[in-house]
Amino acid sequence: MNCRMGCGACCIAPSISSPIPGMPQGKAAGERCLHLSADYLCALFGRLERPAVCAAFVADREVCGDSRDDAIRLLGWLEQATAVSVSSSI
Repeated sequence: MNCRMGCGACCIAPSISSPIPGMPQGKAAGERCLHLSADYLCALFGRLERPAVCAAFVADREVCGDSRDDAIRLLGWLEQATAVSVSSSI
């Protein structure tokens, strides 16, 4: 599956723990990436500054669903399901 133009769900729903230009601590789940344009396109796409985790993301119906709303919901659910609880890591 190819990414849907103007979706941007992968730039909003998941957390990114690696540094992003202008976001040295990465970003929290649900936080819009600084480099996501108003038309939901990545301004770092294809550039060396783009985090490896972003470059490695592959759109798939399992995580992107059939619409942008599906993608936000599914990626958000995956984020929550795989998040490490602070209390469980102590």
